[in-house]
Amino acid sequence: MKATEMKIGIIGAGNIGCALAKGLVAYGKMVPSHVYLSRKRTGLLSDFKTHGYQVTDNETLLSSCDVIILAVLPHQAKEILHSMAPRLKEGEKTLISTIAAVTISEIRQWCGCSLPMARIMPNIAVEYGASMTCIAGEDEVAVQLARQLFEPLGQVMVIREQLMPAATVLAACGIAFFLRFIRAVSQGGIQIGFHADEAGLIAAQTARGASELLMKTGHHPETEIDRVTTPMGCTIAGLNEMEHFGLTSAMIKGILKSHSGIEDLK
Repeated sequence: MKATEMKIGIIGAGNIGCALAKGLVAYGKMVPSHVYLSRKRTGLLSDFKTHGYQVTDNETLLSSCDVIILAVLPHQAKEILHSMAPRLKEGEKTLISTIAAVTISEIRQWCGCSLPMARIMPNIAVEYGASMTCIAGEDEVAVQLARQLFEPLGQVMVIREQLMPAATVLAACGIAFFLRFIRAVSQGGIQIGFHADEAGLIAAQTARGASELLMKTGHHPETEIDRVTTPMGCTIAGLNEMEHFGLTSAMIKGILKSHSGIEDLK
């Protein structure tokens, strides 16, 4: 069965779960009626129901779907997996987890089955086909299925499971870091004369351009920086001032701080 023909269930359809659902339909060519959504407050999913998604309970979702995506919070995982155990029949479904800090070994222990399993770490841009999604797992069938589902939704990379906490920081937390940087650039733009909406657009599009330069050329960032900085120019003056105030150091320290806090999520 092709991935696009499967029925996909997302347990814990919050921010990332809903973004996954929208991305699978818009870019993964899934039919809305083949995407099942569940969460405690189902009233928050009324708009999805209007657009043809299946809004249901965990019991119905588990019995109806070929692929189960767990998108719950880490501290909820153990209880939910225990409750799912009776409905999970070995070999008939594939389990894909987005849960940070919860290993495949722990998932198997908590649900008491040996279904094909993989872990993924996407980010919120998955809704617009622009996610960076890292995939990990020992089960090749589950990993390849995850690739088929998420390659249309941005870039994918298969990594060792030990790197999933790092992937969580760089891919999932990372999008917030870049958004904060874009916000800071736009605030500077306001101070030097632009209206807020103008500065925001310029900052966002310029960030997109920077990303495209690296994606298209494969160059190191410094290579492209060297193309922009001229002797005694305004670009190098601005970069050096930012470095004097610890721009690079602050970014690295923030990444390390997020990474050290991953295990505290459980």
